[in-house]
Amino acid sequence: MNKEWSELNKSIQTQIKKKDTYAEGINTLFELRNELMRVLLSFKSDLIREDFNAIPFVNANGYHCKTIAYSIWHIFRIEDIVAHTLINETEQVFFSGNYRRRINSPIITTGNELVKYQIADFSKQLNLEELYSYILEVKESTEKIICGLSYDMLKMKISEERKECLKSLNVVSGDENAIWLIDYWCGKDIRGLIQMPFSRHWIMHIEASLRIKDKILK
Repeated sequence: MNKEWSELNKSIQTQIKKKDTYAEGINTLFELRNELMRVLLSFKSDLIREDFNAIPFVNANGYHCKTIAYSIWHIFRIEDIVAHTLINETEQVFFSGNYRRRINSPIITTGNELVKYQIADFSKQLNLEELYSYILEVKESTEKIICGLSYDMLKMKISEERKECLKSLNVVSGDENAIWLIDYWCGKDIRGLIQMPFSRHWIMHIEASLRIKDKILK
């Protein structure tokens, strides 16, 4: 893991555990997310459209076996689902912004069910400009939600009602590669969700995307 990102992530974990450093931890979280977003935005200037569909490590084990377009989609569909449906009980940006049509996506899910060249085919269909509009809107809306969370709210678990609401939206595929996500998210408290989908999850997929980029540009 990138040393700077790793250190910021460790600081977040420590700071949000204590009430007197919670606000500082949220600031550190936003600092990390801003750093990572800069990397995602750099892909637009450094790569051509076809590069976002490339899958040079198709048979590998690990996050780098995807495409860059898929990774961007995946990070922010998960964040949108977790932030809005599970934490805030509000409509996902994806739906309120009519992003399925705008992005031209064949799916509304996280994409976990897609494998190998299905990922590349999916990536080719996406309107990249609208995908970037989506991720910026999700990032902003998530951070507003986080700013509204008090330290005491971090211990809250996801209710059965919210879990059932999530299931009803069909935004997580029933495929075995995806369905586990529901129990995984709903087994965490809000602190745990901040620590994974909103921070570490970004790092893992963006580092994988950088590995893909390096391979493409060699």
